[in-house]
Amino acid sequence: MKAFQEAVEARDFAAIEALLADDVVFVSPVAFTPYPGKKITIAILKQVIQVLEGFTYERVLGEEGARDQGLVFTATVQGKSITGCDFLRFNDEGLISEFMVMVRPLSAAQALAEEMGARFEQIKADAAS
Repeated sequence: MKAFQEAVEARDFAAIEALLADDVVFVSPVAFTPYPGKKITIAILKQVIQVLEGFTYERVLGEEGARDQGLVFTATVQGKSITGCDFLRFNDEGLISEFMVMVRPLSAAQALAEEMGARFEQIKADAAS
């Protein structure tokens, strides 16, 4: 978990990618359908880090080495404060196999959905390359 937190805070996408299982599933806070695979997950993360201004992890949930852990974050989107949590599930190899994000409040979640929706064609193109 610490390696993931440090990679995100450094915006080191190569390090983030190395921590993801090939079959990772990204569960979005604003889309109904989960996104399977490392390429789409990285493409989403590259865009969301641009959308969420002032992104900071505030605290860790769970114990280091546990299969399920969480990172609570704060940021702003379209001038709205957003609080969320990255819930990470690790596989037997210690790689992230599920990456689920939840956010609040609703107004900020809607702003996030709007921003990410506007970028989704780019996300798909990035994941396909």
